[in-house]
Amino acid sequence: MEVILKEDIAGLGYKNEVVLVKPGYGRNYLIPQGYAVIANSSNKKVMEENIKQAAHKVEKIRKDAQELADSIGDTTLEIPAKVGESGKIFGKVTTLQIADALKAKGFDVDRKKISFESEVKTEGDYTVLLDLHKEVKHKVNFKVVAA
Repeated sequence: MEVILKEDIAGLGYKNEVVLVKPGYGRNYLIPQGYAVIANSSNKKVMEENIKQAAHKVEKIRKDAQELADSIGDTTLEIPAKVGESGKIFGKVTTLQIADALKAKGFDVDRKKISFESEVKTEGDYTVLLDLHKEVKHKVNFKVVAA
């Protein structure tokens, strides 16, 4: 079943993209929640018209995302965590902690746009991926330190 996404959905696609999903997922979740519409000819025409009208806005959003990625650059964050004697951390490092650390450095990034490349279980250096725009992805290094 083809659907047109009304907003970005992690792991599926971005706004105004036509994606192929299983019929049950489309009918029972995406469409009732307002995340998508059926990709019939009239909805495709509406989507194309919306894309034409919003083309300059999209370019500005992409440019802003690229500027944010450039300004973050090679910034390394320090995330304090309770650490046991063996070096393992209690609990886990969350996207909210990363977002707060970025905000403390002056970068406003939504926590939903942050994903970990590997599980954080011990002290050390790790990397997160910031999905700032469908064309702009940026990696940020962070270090888990004993609090």
